[in-house]
Amino acid sequence: MNKLPNQTMARPVIRRNRSKTAQKRAEAEMLSQEAVQHIINRFDDASRPGMQDTPKRYIKFLDEFMRPADFELTEFDGEGYDQMIVQKDISFFSLCEHHTAPFHGVAHVAYIPNGKIVGLSKLARTVEKFASGFQNQERMTMQIAAYLMEKLKPQGVAVVVSATHLCMAMRGIKKLGAETITSDTQGVFRTDSSCKAEFFQLIK
Repeated sequence: MNKLPNQTMARPVIRRNRSKTAQKRAEAEMLSQEAVQHIINRFDDASRPGMQDTPKRYIKFLDEFMRPADFELTEFDGEGYDQMIVQKDISFFSLCEHHTAPFHGVAHVAYIPNGKIVGLSKLARTVEKFASGFQNQERMTMQIAAYLMEKLKPQGVAVVVSATHLCMAMRGIKKLGAETITSDTQGVFRTDSSCKAEFFQLIK
């Protein structure tokens, strides 16, 4: 069977578009590496042994860190389970959006299902999703809670994040070991004080 004219013409257009996209990516990567090189040269020598490939490595690190793997919240029949599900001590790393210095710690996440339960690894992936990138801890905490509330439609969600910020340990006030704790509660965790109290007791 003969191919229609529009079918034979579509392929070169797709190839050209892909070529332009690849070119733009290459140009953006080169500009990013040059920017890192300029920053290094302000304080050091980017051409000295050991640092010649640092701009390239740094951009590669950001590419990996800023783009966590996509995932879907896999749900299952809860078979009547309607009590609290808590996952604690979910480790994470993030970058302070004010100083680009790392902050890291653990997140505690809980929800009360409303008919459906979610694969346990997806709670940790949700934390990773919102930690990866330039962030502040307060927003990250709210985003985790809001995302799970929207996607799972449970009876409620509770999130506590505890983190150490290197932007206040390495610079400024230089208080090593200071811990920042943020929390967000939604649904029954906000309206039922006993429910909230149980959550905080479980994550101690």
